[in-house]
Amino acid sequence: MNTYLLMMPSGYEVVVILLVVVLLFGGKKIPELMRGLGKGMSEFKKASSDFDDIKQEIGQTASDVDKAAQLDKTEKKDNSSEKEDNTGEKPDKAKDPK
Repeated sequence: MNTYLLMMPSGYEVVVILLVVVLLFGGKKIPELMRGLGKGMSEFKKASSDFDDIKQEIGQTASDVDKAAQLDKTEKKDNSSEKEDNTGEKPDKAKDPK
């Protein structure tokens, strides 16, 4: 048997909960409470979507860094093979004429 179904209120329990809310807060305060609840939910959704955007941006940046590292590694390998002379030895680095 699914235990989640036991935690969900049935139709009768929902009616009792609504009656208790009306008795505690009165008919005039309920719209204010619902408005505040709606604003809170919209702020939560906005923060959640902002978090998803940031998470996606971080993933994109990480993949860009990986691609750049692979490209750099490939360029260094190509440059080192071009600098070898006919004997197979790498030439010494030339000093700057400063």
